[in-house]
Order: sequence, then C-alpha cells, then structure tokens
Amino acid sequence: MLNSLKLKNFGPIDQLKCEQLGNINLIIGENSTGKTILLKALYTAMRTLETYKRGNEPRSAEEILADKLYWTFETEKIGELVSKDVDEPLSFQINVDNLKFVYTFGRNTTRTIQNLNNHVTPRDSNSIFLPAKEVLSLHSIILETRELDQTFGFDDTYLDLARALRHSPKGGKNYREFAESRRNLKDILDGKIEYDESSGIWHFKKGNQTFSIGVTAEGIKKISILDTLLGNRYLDPQSVIFIDEPEAALHPNAISKLLDIIALLAKCGIQFFMASHSYFVIKKLFIIAQQQKEISIKIISTNPEQWTIADLKDGLPSNPIIDESIQLYKEEVGLAFQ
Repeated sequence: MLNSLKLKNFGPIDQLKCEQLGNINLIIGENSTGKTILLKALYTAMRTLETYKRGNEPRSAEEILADKLYWTFETEKIGELVSKDVDEPLSFQINVDNLKFVYTFGRNTTRTIQNLNNHVTPRDSNSIFLPAKEVLSLHSIILETRELDQTFGFDDTYLDLARALRHSPKGGKNYREFAESRRNLKDILDGKIEYDESSGIWHFKKGNQTFSIGVTAEGIKKISILDTLLGNRYLDPQSVIFIDEPEAALHPNAISKLLDIIALLAKCGIQFFMASHSYFVIKKLFIIAQQQKEISIKIISTNPEQWTIADLKDGLPSNPIIDESIQLYKEEVGLAFQ
C-alpha cells in the first residue's frame, strides 16, 4: 500500500506531506484547492508502477510516467503542472510498501522526465480511478475518442476504467470479502448490469425486465461499476482505488451502504483514496473508524493556507465542511428564537 506522500509545487498544492497514510484516506476542502489533482497525481504514479515491466511493455518508467501525466491531466506540456509564480521545480514522492518513488521536473518540461528515482518493485495488481461522472453510458465513446482518435476529451482515468470494464466476468471462487461485497452491492442495485459484447452496449436487468443504460439511474450505474470490477477480477486485495465524490448521484442510504462495503474491502487489503464535499461521508467514516479500530481512516483537509492530516480514530477534526454544517445549525436555531 501507499505508506506516505510528499508533494511540492504540484498545481495548486504548494506543499503537502503525510507521513502515515491509512487503509482509507478522505481528502476534503474547498473548490480549486487540489483534491482531484492529488487523486490524479497518486493515480498516475501507481499506474506507472503497474505498467512498468508488465508483459512485453518496452517503455522505461520515465516514458510511462510522462505519458500518464500528459493523458491524465491533458496539458500540452506537463511542465504546466508546476505551480504558478514559483521558481522551484515540481517534486513528487511516495513510499509504496516502504520503497521510494520520486520524481521532479520544471516548468519547461514538455513530455520527457529526466529525474525519476524508483525503488518500488513492479506491481502485478491494478489500481483504478472512479470519477464523479458515470462511465457506462459513455463507454464506447470514451474508447473511440482515445483509442481511435487519440484526442483530448476523456482523460486516462476514464480510458483506464473503460478498458477495465471491458474485461469479461470470471467464474469460480472469489475472495471472501469480494463475494460478500458483491452480495451487498446487489442489495443496493436490486438488479444487475450486463455488457452485450455484440452491440457494445450496457443494460440493466431487474427481474425479467431489461432497461437501456440511458434510462438507468446514475447511482445504479455508479454502484455497478464497482461490482463489475470485483466480478471480472480486475481488482485484487493489493489494488488501490481512487474515488472522486463517492456521494455523487447516491441517496444517503446508498452512500452509507457503499461506505460499509468500502470498509469491508479495506479490511482485506484494498487501499482507498477519496475526495468529497459531503458531511454525510465524513460522519459515516468517523462512525466506521470508531466501530472498527483495525481500520486506519485518515482525513486530509485543505484550506487556502495549509493542509492538515488527522486520524478519525482520534475524533472528528475541525474542517470546512463540518464548520459550514455547524453554521447552518446556528442559523436554524437563530430563526427558531426570532
């Protein structure tokens, strides 16, 4: 798993250091403070480690990383990722299984990275990024835009996910936690998503009825993606899952059940990084942290001045989302006494 991270001059992130990451890591903060950029930065590093030396892959780690940054952040020059109005280069460092992966580059960098120091063993597992926007109804468009047209529009997080969903389901005995998670996911879905390879179209089946993916609820499609990746064995207990806005398009009851499933998967080894604006997500993860002490749940919070890191085992820290909820409560109480 990712043990620690250290970023400097990475887009809006001036400096961020976290010495001890958890099984579940929640990133919160105001808009444009770098939550999604942090998720994507970590994802590009993990996918570099998972692509490097896999099969007949001929590229060096530097070449893979440069391509990943280019297609994930969709910038003409990856040097554009360096923070504005600073003279120092961008620097990125993570420790994976206590082994170091670090790189730096400056503002004039185009698509070549010179300074990469990698001590991490090439990974056999797969990481995945689940964006806030659903993918199933756009599946064929994403593949066509990127694999045929080779144009910007859907970044590598979408392309990788579309390709992962293309893997056929596998039968046989699954990991116990995966099997239990899939049963729980199906309770939320009350049906199942299936892919028709002949037409290249997804459908939602509920009982004897089949529905077009276009008229299927956004929340159903979002839950189905995780179920599919567990069923086709793209994920395993050493995977890392990045989720942007897990609350998007989900009813609070479904969010609660999804986070319980995430906690179950975290117990079996999968590490999670999530970015959220939801007080409900924070509160539910706090309850999980209090109930299940064996799971380490970190909250990485940003405001315009600095990043702070806390462990939800130690309590619910002050943060912008909770502060706003408290302010609304005070306004409500004030109205009651008018």
